[in-house]
Amino acid sequence: MTDQLYSKILGEGAPLLILHGFLGMSDNWKTLGAEYAKNGYQVHLIDQRNHGRSFHAETFNYPTLSDDLARYADQHQLEDFNIIGHSMGGKTAMTFACDHPERTAKLLVADIAPRYYAPHHQEIINGLKAIDLRAVRSRGDADRMLAEHLSIPGIRQFLLKNLYRKQPDQFAFRFNLDVLANRLEEIGEPLEADNTYNGDTLFLSGAKSDYIREEDTPLIRTHFPNAQIREIANAGHWLHAENPAAFLEESLDFFKH
Repeated sequence: MTDQLYSKILGEGAPLLILHGFLGMSDNWKTLGAEYAKNGYQVHLIDQRNHGRSFHAETFNYPTLSDDLARYADQHQLEDFNIIGHSMGGKTAMTFACDHPERTAKLLVADIAPRYYAPHHQEIINGLKAIDLRAVRSRGDADRMLAEHLSIPGIRQFLLKNLYRKQPDQFAFRFNLDVLANRLEEIGEPLEADNTYNGDTLFLSGAKSDYIREEDTPLIRTHFPNAQIREIANAGHWLHAENPAAFLEESLDFFKH
């Protein structure tokens, strides 16, 4: 096992590291990643541990995910870079910026606050565990099994992007379902109380999402005194996928000024 995170690197220019959310992967950002690359950034689309093509490990918490990112930056000789983190990736990005302010040029957090979130992914985990991978012969088979637990096609499609052929007749998930199911409490953990980052920070929230609330503003400013908080219209929690044009415009404006 290697402890090096898997990534796809696009373009040339100022480094921009992008971290996906829970049960996501770097591929979720490839369309926007290509746009950032066109705008003069060297984009690093990163799979966090236990996700995508990165390594699987028992330990899973935000300080460890932050350390993974520091090691990744070392391995790629990156000293000063912008970071985008969505949801769980936003918590990783926040932790990293507080741990390594000297390496963080600007921080963009997509639809997550630094507070505690009660575990709320159990229905998804139960649905994924109900898929009998031995009986799956196609993505359609897996979708039918998952549909018995999750009714929203878009969520099923997002989750099943993690399905791949391990052997010609055997499917598997890219994420480490067992570890993630056992670490659900860790996903909702708040930023540590004394963590602060004084650099330029932008929190983008989905107008249809309740992940960032008005009452979160004082806590955000406690940890990130130079934070701006803006809203992406016509978007829920997956704001970068639901309104990519607005997300791109807001993020580029933030990084370039």
